[in-house]
Amino acid sequence: MTLYIGRESSKLWKRICAEVVTEINLLATNWKYLLAGLVFQYIHGLAARGVHYIHRPGPTLQDAGFFLLPELGQDRAYISETLFTFIFLSFVLWTFHPFIFKGKKIYTVLLWCRVLAFLSACQFLRIITFYSTQLPGPNYHCREGSKLARLPPPESVLEVFLIIPHGVLYGCGDLIFSSHMIFSLVFVRTYQKYGTQRFIKQLAWLLVVIQSFLIVASRKHYTVDVVVAWYTVNLVVFFIDKKLAELPDRTNGAASLLLPLSTKDKDGKTKEENHKLLNGIVGDPADRRQRTQVNGKTLDDVNTVHADATMNGA
Repeated sequence: MTLYIGRESSKLWKRICAEVVTEINLLATNWKYLLAGLVFQYIHGLAARGVHYIHRPGPTLQDAGFFLLPELGQDRAYISETLFTFIFLSFVLWTFHPFIFKGKKIYTVLLWCRVLAFLSACQFLRIITFYSTQLPGPNYHCREGSKLARLPPPESVLEVFLIIPHGVLYGCGDLIFSSHMIFSLVFVRTYQKYGTQRFIKQLAWLLVVIQSFLIVASRKHYTVDVVVAWYTVNLVVFFIDKKLAELPDRTNGAASLLLPLSTKDKDGKTKEENHKLLNGIVGDPADRRQRTQVNGKTLDDVNTVHADATMNGA
């Protein structure tokens, strides 16, 4: 038993090391896309923080979802956040499964480049939308009488650019459309395409539907924020996915097409070319054909030999 565990641990460690090398090579090529996506996440946070300064609390708007769904209340508002955190962390962990599991379909770096492109496009539209019209926030800390409903003018530049944790937990005014739904729908659609477990795909869609109702029941968003997110995110992901190059399938051994040659590979290739030159071998090895001499001439193939023989009356 101990020998078996040691052997499997050794295999796992080798698999992790090999995957790290592969992903580092991909990161060296695609780091700009990842950095741009992460920077835009911060820009989106700054925009949400900025709209809070101009938010004006008021009476909660009439909403069909508020009428149909009972209010969870402040004591149970954490339920929707708990479900969102579960979806978020589950997806993040799944994207790193190639480092551990033998069966793998994706490259972590390339997948996150794609996911960040989806998120950035949706968040860009979201910023334009919630700055166009500011609605009175339905959340408890955004209602009239709450000290957090309006932000006083910033006393320093650092206060504006420091968005964690206040800007993440107690934002107001960034309503249309729901940021929680952006992340959830992008993650679920990505797993729908690149995941392998059918049951998990069905469960993921069910959880997103449940989260939609919980967001409204928690009064974190109006129903319109959730509805607009459903068709906007799906359309954005659909069209951008068509424009982006498809991810390579790892089962076809596409790693060699993606990864640059290492120094060792380059040196080996150079030595092989020099060896060919020293031995008088020039050109593609696949083009080496049998050459025959007829009447003092070197011929390339049998057809030429036949033609010359015919001309000589043979």
